[in-house]
Amino acid sequence: MCFMGHGLMENRHGLLVDARLTEASGYAERVASPHMIGPFTGRTKAITLGADRAHDTKDVVEDLRSMKVNPHVAQNVNGRRSAIDGRTTRHPGYGVTLRMGKRIAEAFGGIKTVAEQDKTKLRGRGRVGWAFTFAAAAYNLVRLPKLMTETS
Repeated sequence: MCFMGHGLMENRHGLLVDARLTEASGYAERVASPHMIGPFTGRTKAITLGADRAHDTKDVVEDLRSMKVNPHVAQNVNGRRSAIDGRTTRHPGYGVTLRMGKRIAEAFGGIKTVAEQDKTKLRGRGRVGWAFTFAAAAYNLVRLPKLMTETS
């Protein structure tokens, strides 16, 4: 069995607010994101979700918009038409969100190298999921002193 870790990060401080593990499939990423963003959608302020090209499908974009989430998804135009249109890409915030995508890559880099989650020694979804969530929490703890020095 192969598992896939998913992280939800808030852009302002670069902290992971949710971490989940699913069985790897071609659709795991697209299925996990609405479940992860769901608890944050009931607020009055509009929210955006930055995601990679795997989320650039008509059904994912429609689901996010029905949840009142602005999908700032990287466009996948390799031989097809993107589901992200001008009403999203015309705003300056779209480019900012895409540039912030490197922060989540930094988090996964830390989880893979420092927490040794690139090849886990554990078996079973429960144990691997626990280790992944623990590694994501540790990433936040490592990030906190940097945030404290930035604000003071």
